[in-house]
Amino acid sequence: MFKSLRHMARLIRVAFTLSRHDALMDLLSLFGEQSKTLTRLRKMRKSKNNLVDAFQSLGPSFIKIGQAMATRPDVVGPDVALDLMRLQDKVPAFSGKEAIRIIEQELGSPLNDLFTDFDSNPVAAASIAQVHFATTKDGRSVAVKVLRPGIEKAFARDLESFLWLARIVERFSAKARRLKPTSVVETISETIALELDLRYEAAAASELKDNSADNADYAVPDVDWDLTSRRILSTSLVEGIPFSKKGDMIKAGYDLQKLAEGLVHSFLTQALKDGFFHADLHQGNLFARPDNKITAIDFGIMGRIDKKTRRCLAEILYGFITQDYDLIAKAHFDIGYVPEDQSMEKFKQAIRAIGAPIAGKPVKDISVGKLLAQLFETTETFNMQTQPQLILLQKTMVTVEGVALNLYPEINMWEASRPIIEKWMVTNLGTQAKIRDFAETALETLNRIPKILDDVETLAAAARKMQETRGQNNRRSSLKLLLYGLIGGIIGSGILYKYLN
Repeated sequence: MFKSLRHMARLIRVAFTLSRHDALMDLLSLFGEQSKTLTRLRKMRKSKNNLVDAFQSLGPSFIKIGQAMATRPDVVGPDVALDLMRLQDKVPAFSGKEAIRIIEQELGSPLNDLFTDFDSNPVAAASIAQVHFATTKDGRSVAVKVLRPGIEKAFARDLESFLWLARIVERFSAKARRLKPTSVVETISETIALELDLRYEAAAASELKDNSADNADYAVPDVDWDLTSRRILSTSLVEGIPFSKKGDMIKAGYDLQKLAEGLVHSFLTQALKDGFFHADLHQGNLFARPDNKITAIDFGIMGRIDKKTRRCLAEILYGFITQDYDLIAKAHFDIGYVPEDQSMEKFKQAIRAIGAPIAGKPVKDISVGKLLAQLFETTETFNMQTQPQLILLQKTMVTVEGVALNLYPEINMWEASRPIIEKWMVTNLGTQAKIRDFAETALETLNRIPKILDDVETLAAAARKMQETRGQNNRRSSLKLLLYGLIGGIIGSGILYKYLN
């Protein structure tokens, strides 16, 4: 009873703030279907940042909840996710004294035993953490990220209230049950839980650094694991000029064209080659360093796409570059994004409707990110389910384009993208790639043969127990030979299919 009253009081305050920002129906859309009238009203509003402004005013936990929702367009819908990508993760700092207390508690030692110097004034403050500069005992300069005090309880409280509301809505609304609002809240909770453990961010930074080892244009700070815990993340200090200070970069003599192209190349390399990319590449997270090298920070929001998805993405982008609409359409059907019961010819026509209007325009005037957004909107007509990994990548591409164009307005996004896409296509879709795939498939199949044969022997042993006569034993031998032949045929067919496709 008291818990329900507490949830109601909390939600009334949230609802009041949402109403004040004309954003209440935006949030309610997550819990149930809206009437056509409400949908039209949402589209008629002048401001497009209603939910963003409301979450910003509700404080740190709602900012991070909003950012978590933005990474799951499959859960909250593409329109809501797009709006929430505009959330600015800047909030007032908490005291340096409190930060020191958390560091000492988490790392189990007095501050003086950990650092020779520690700046108690934070250099940056966000919704879940703030950053302090320090010097380690062995003289290294580090950035120490400290989780905001009480943030776990704040998230737990707000999400518990939302979960309570979702369960009530599900109980009394059949329409809402189809949208599974409880699952929506639980999914968002899982996303946030990972961000509240800074060891996961440390692992993401470490993986991205390993992947970027051969990239001369891009670097990632080192993680100091001895000074990292669930609520503390320490990395090597980045000494450079943030991309937000373009004037300082010009004065320092940086090559803005090289930096812009290096950012595009690095992002596409991460997405296509590694399938693991930094998904929060705004100006504040990027620094220019000597030799026009880019260093990124803040690895709380990352994207991951598997090889099949990368192949599809490369074919889509290459198809638009070469105006090959057959390739684009086939890529969608091959991976299963568009159901088989849809018309390939009609889908190809829809793709052409996107590509043809831009065919005569200078490629430098065409946004790759916006083109992908239009593509995803079109595919909804053909019952393509939302692909969260592609939506997140597309939104990051829009951000990367914006940063690159701010640095160097003359950058040609398609020409900057083309060498990376073509290289990936040759490496992964060319003749050599088919031969490599054939060899890998054959090796994988050979490795599985002992297990298959063991299973056959088990079947044969069971058959022996059931056979009592010599004639039955002969049939057993025939069955065994038949099984071996069948397995051999399956293996051969599998390898041949893999090679031909």
